[in-house]
Amino acid sequence: MKKYLLSGVAALGLIAAGAASAADLPSRKGPVVAPVYAPVFTWTGFYVGANAGYGFGNMDSVGVNAFGDLDGFVGGGQIGYNYQIGQIVLGLEADFQGADLKAGSSFAGLGIVNEGKVEWFGTVRGRVGFAFDRFLPYITGGLAYGNVKTTLTPGVTINGLASDDNTHTGWTLGAGVEYAFTNNLIGGVEYLYVDLGDKKVFNGADKVGADFSLVRARLSYKF
Repeated sequence: MKKYLLSGVAALGLIAAGAASAADLPSRKGPVVAPVYAPVFTWTGFYVGANAGYGFGNMDSVGVNAFGDLDGFVGGGQIGYNYQIGQIVLGLEADFQGADLKAGSSFAGLGIVNEGKVEWFGTVRGRVGFAFDRFLPYITGGLAYGNVKTTLTPGVTINGLASDDNTHTGWTLGAGVEYAFTNNLIGGVEYLYVDLGDKKVFNGADKVGADFSLVRARLSYKF
């Protein structure tokens, strides 16, 4: 009996030694790989871009001129900065536009061809948006400025002037939507109402102003 007990103890010792040796062997399991998450998109950053669209509105006169509807194409560029806090996106943007906005005379049928033009304008605006990941609706508003030119019928002058060209200042208000196609490329559509205000022309003989709506497509690169 004692012989059998000694044999059993010896066998258990061999099994335990084998298990200990196996524990010291390198594991065949691969390293634990941490999950990789795609970076969350943020609207924070500087951007530059270009835009093009169509404007339509009015030129007004309180004196000797009378204009028809104002309309034409516009195109230009924008630069700005956004800062995102949660889903709120705050921004500041400036843009400058070349324009071909023209208003003929309402007296054209009588042979009078006075013409009004807005050849360039720009805005400096604040923006407030609410981000749904890469989709951003926003409202915007601020300062507007631009030139308003009045040209009289050939051969006609007022106070010795055949035309008058002035820089006006006013305000703008609008809204838009943007979508980030990539982390850098952003497209959008924007509506602005621009009021350039009134200003005296022809040495005080008249007062002319322009206001118009603008719908434009935008493409920006975010840094």
